[in-house]
Amino acid sequence: MALKLRCFAFSIMVSLCLGACSSGSKPRVEPQTPAGELAEPMTVGQEGQTAIPASKPLILSENASVQEESREAALREQERALVEEKGADPAMLLEDALSSFQEAQQAWETGDQDSALRYLDEAYSLIARVQLPMDSPLLQEKANLRLLIAQRIQQIYASRLVVAGDNHKTIPLAENRYVNQEIQSFQTRERKEFEDAYRRSGLYRDMILDELRKAGLPEELAWLPMIESWFKVRALSSARALGMWQFISSTGYRFGLKPQDRWVDERMDPIKATQAAIKYLGELHAFFGDWQTALAAYNCGETRVQNVIKTQRVDYLDNFWDLFERLPFQTARFVPRFTAAVLIVKPSGLFGEKQ
Repeated sequence: MALKLRCFAFSIMVSLCLGACSSGSKPRVEPQTPAGELAEPMTVGQEGQTAIPASKPLILSENASVQEESREAALREQERALVEEKGADPAMLLEDALSSFQEAQQAWETGDQDSALRYLDEAYSLIARVQLPMDSPLLQEKANLRLLIAQRIQQIYASRLVVAGDNHKTIPLAENRYVNQEIQSFQTRERKEFEDAYRRSGLYRDMILDELRKAGLPEELAWLPMIESWFKVRALSSARALGMWQFISSTGYRFGLKPQDRWVDERMDPIKATQAAIKYLGELHAFFGDWQTALAAYNCGETRVQNVIKTQRVDYLDNFWDLFERLPFQTARFVPRFTAAVLIVKPSGLFGEKQ
C-alpha cells in the first residue's frame, strides 16, 4: 500500500514538471498603481503603437483657450496702436458721430435742412476717422451708423425734388378735373359701395383718429381705408395685399406685424394694422416731403415713385400734379380718389348735400 502511494505522488510531480517545461511564458505581473493615485485610462491603439491617454483632448482644449486669449490680446493691441496713430479712441469717435446724427435728426424734424446736412457731414467725417481691425466688435456699430447717415441724406435730397413749404399737418385738397371725375364716380356708379364703407368706418374711425393724433399726422388720413379697402378688415387684393390698410406680407413684417400663418395674420387686426400704417405713412412723408407724393408711394411703393421723380429735371416738380401723369394709372388715380373721398365726407361736403 505504501509503495502504491509513493508511485502516485511521483507521477504527479513528473506531470507538474513536464507542464512547466512546455510553457515558456513567465507568470504575468500586473502593473502597480502608486497609492493615492488613479490609473489613467488608455485609448485603444493600433498594434505596435503606444496608447494615448484619454485625457489628452483636455490638454488640447486648454491650449485652444490660451490661443483665444492671445488672439484677443493681439486685437486689443492693434486697436491701441490705431488709437495712438490716429490720436482718437474709435469708440469715442463713434459716440461723437452718433451725437452729430441726433443733432441732424432734430434739425430735420424742425425743417432746417441746411443744418441737418451740416450735422450729417460732421457725423460722416468722424466715422471716416474710425479705423478698426477686421475682428473688432465695433465694426457693426460703424456700419449701422454709416447706413443711417446715408438714408437721412437721401431723404433730404429727395424731399427737395418735390413740394417746398408743405404744411406737415394738412393735406392739400385740390379740386381739379381728376378729382371731380372721382367725385362723380362715388356719387353714381360706386355710390352703394361708398355708402356702405361710410357706415362701416364708424367702427374704426375714432380709434384711427386717436392714433393719428398721437403721431401728429393729418386727421384726413383716417379716410385712407375708404380708398384702400372700403374699411373691410378682411379685404384681399389681387396683389395679395390684405386688411383694412392693404399691407402686403413684406411691408407688414417691416412695420411690426407678425409673420402670417394659418392661425394669425395681424394685417387683419384693426389696431395693430393702423399703428403699422401710421408708421409707414410717417416714414414716407419724411422721405418725400409732401403728403400727396407720400400717398402715391403708399399705393405703389416708394421705389417706384422715386424712380419717376429721378427722371425729371431738378426743380421741375412744382407740386404733385406735375408728377401725376407720369405715374402708373392705378397709382395716379389713387390720390384724386382719396382727395375726392375727403371732400365728400367733410361736414359741408358733396356727399352730405346729396342725402
